[in-house]
Amino acid sequence: MPIHLYWGDDQAALDRAIQQLINQVVDPTWQSLNLSRLDGSNSAEAAQALSEARTPPLGAGDRLVLLQNSPFCSTCPSELAAQLEPCLSLIPSNCHLLLTSSSKPDARLKSTKAIKAVALEKSFALPAIWDGAGQIDLVLNAAAAMGLQISPQAAEALAETIGSNSGRLAGELEKLSLYCADQAIDEAAVAALAGPSQHNALAVGEALLAGQLGEALLQIDGLIAANEPPLRLLAALTSQLRGWLWVSLLDRQGEQDVAVIAKAAGIGNPKRIYVMRKQLRGKGPDSLLKLLAKLLEVEAALKMGVNAGAAFRDGLLMGLNG
Repeated sequence: MPIHLYWGDDQAALDRAIQQLINQVVDPTWQSLNLSRLDGSNSAEAAQALSEARTPPLGAGDRLVLLQNSPFCSTCPSELAAQLEPCLSLIPSNCHLLLTSSSKPDARLKSTKAIKAVALEKSFALPAIWDGAGQIDLVLNAAAAMGLQISPQAAEALAETIGSNSGRLAGELEKLSLYCADQAIDEAAVAALAGPSQHNALAVGEALLAGQLGEALLQIDGLIAANEPPLRLLAALTSQLRGWLWVSLLDRQGEQDVAVIAKAAGIGNPKRIYVMRKQLRGKGPDSLLKLLAKLLEVEAALKMGVNAGAAFRDGLLMGLNG
């Protein structure tokens, strides 16, 4: 049954996969009639997607109904969920219902179970900022999707340069493919075109934890210059510091089970706790609380329209002097 479930926060990879499926099943000549793009945040459009998916295509090729922001695997209204299951068995073999969402499907929902039973599911989740191996896999998978060859050393260098920024990754790979022509992308090409390693929120947080204000501000300036959204950077820093705070507090209470600490800190990989403990040596909860308080001031300044560089600089300087 041609039902597809795509989810994840890697929007660039998700968009590429959507376009690839469109190119694969929809005849370009009949695309205006056989391709529908609907928004699942509107219940009426979600219901319309179920109706159109049951309508055979016109002319050559298949029909594809794309429902972005699909509600069926998250907060799905009961009346909409009731329409879903009967519809799934009525979709013709030459029609495709493509459901996309930025969040992971809620496996507890009846609607999610019904879709997963018949759908081809693909995930496009970005690796965490500390997940070096995941970032290298992101580079390798993106290169493969674009039909490019890249050496392991070049993939590692590019991962260090762009981190989990999949939008920038696509642009860098396009430049590298032109630069290298028919040759595999190597480390020298990455160094020549992609430039030095990109600053990232993880490095900023580590610099703040070590009391290296100057380094942290340089990292922030680099991120802002690379068009990193200031509020997203702030959210990443806040999450990182809260994780450290939980680990520090639970260590003080004598908790030894890394799984318990990871769950409380909202960290998916318990092995990360060992690294965080090393980073926290000599640092107490008080310093982390002060930094979090100053990040709140940075957030207030950003939302009041203060220049991003000034907001971070003033807030963090006050944080060290406070």
